[in-house]
Amino acid sequence: MSESVNMSPMRIFLALALVAACGGAGGATGFSGTTPGATSVTAPDETSSGGSSSTGSANSSTSSDASSTSSSSSSSDSTLWDMGMPDFGPPKPAGCDGRIDFLFVISTAGTMKDQQEQLIAAVPGFIATIQEQFSEFDVHVLVANTRPGWGVFDCSLCMDDCDPMGQPPNCGAVLTPCDKKIGAAVTFPAGTNAANRRCELEGGLRYIVSGQQDMVEAFTCIAQVGTSGAARSGEAMVAALQPEMNDPDDEDACNRGFLRDDALLVVTIIQDTYDEDSLGTVDEWIAALRTAKHDDDDAFAVLVLTTDVDVDYGQLCWPNEFSMIKNRLRLLVEGIEHGFIDSICKDEYASFFAEHANDLVELCDDFVPPG
Repeated sequence: MSESVNMSPMRIFLALALVAACGGAGGATGFSGTTPGATSVTAPDETSSGGSSSTGSANSSTSSDASSTSSSSSSSDSTLWDMGMPDFGPPKPAGCDGRIDFLFVISTAGTMKDQQEQLIAAVPGFIATIQEQFSEFDVHVLVANTRPGWGVFDCSLCMDDCDPMGQPPNCGAVLTPCDKKIGAAVTFPAGTNAANRRCELEGGLRYIVSGQQDMVEAFTCIAQVGTSGAARSGEAMVAALQPEMNDPDDEDACNRGFLRDDALLVVTIIQDTYDEDSLGTVDEWIAALRTAKHDDDDAFAVLVLTTDVDVDYGQLCWPNEFSMIKNRLRLLVEGIEHGFIDSICKDEYASFFAEHANDLVELCDDFVPPG
């Protein structure tokens, strides 16, 4: 048997006054301030079939007298009132506030010339679409090397920073260890159909940051990785995410400071073939993503453009063929919470990026930084 609790006339008056001040028992409120000594508890809606839920206790700072003498009553909006402040549920997530780390992993296989050009044409509009959603937009944009080593095997391809009359494989270019490391940020794309020059990036880093004078030109340079390399996208992604590669305190770290704890990570992989050459398994690739973002599956997304021959007959790339063996890049997308994939044989890529821009904005809004 429950024990009844008597309320003094003064307490009844205060309770009714609080309800009236907040718009009544069933009214909406724009309350944003703080009223000392007030809490409320919202009863669960038994008719609800979805949405998030939370549990918690009343404000521990409420006086023992108020908590021991409070009573509750139900109303049509299932709100329970005591002698405390209205409780409007869990606070809104902090969000990423426009802080996004864009990691691009672009195959340098011999068949990738047209696909690289389409990517370069589509990405500036994609980033601008996301940028419009944030009052402040703080981005890092990095293109990871998909092959170990560096080399222009025909020095006549050289542009500003290597010698057309030099000797391969370096052709007189002044290189650093990072120019030859898989997963390291590309600043000197080399080879057939590549930029073949040192890209001009501001801030003394190997990736684009907000404030870059001409972001489109800078991205065009670093993303023109050429077709004299390899198709090892999964391996390059994992290498690019390693802590030692991103250590902000190590002047020699190739991707120093790129990966930020308080930023959303967006990985874009473009490879027109199956990824058969990358080291590691799909599960290990996914584990690397989760480790990089502190096991928060909502802190990263992966966008993939690759062959669709493993989808069914009638697809874009090889409509008369069908492989029942799935591309490991497709398995990567299927194995994570926020993965998006489309055919690399599309005539343009702008629609793919436009389609998922809002997904990334929503993910950014719901982002909860670690700690």
